[in-house]
Amino acid sequence: MADRQLDARYLKGPMPVLRAARELRSLAPGTRLRVLATDPGTVVDFRDFCRDAGHALVSWSEVKGLFSFTIRAAGAAREAAPHETAPRGPAK
Repeated sequence: MADRQLDARYLKGPMPVLRAARELRSLAPGTRLRVLATDPGTVVDFRDFCRDAGHALVSWSEVKGLFSFTIRAAGAAREAAPHETAPRGPAK
């Protein structure tokens, strides 16, 4: 069972993924989002999106042309590596 649901039925191209991305940004890490879509291209789109964005594609299914995706929101953004500061002038 998903914590939130997004209806992206009848949207084409990147729109289901773009709407899901916007929704996922507002969710706490670990929250599950269920997306409903009818565009067959969303199978590959969501697989690639989740891999690239760090979200977990928990499951997906298709019944009579209706696709259902369950995505778990990624944790906090990875921390950047600490930066080393270079000396600003000649060493003395």
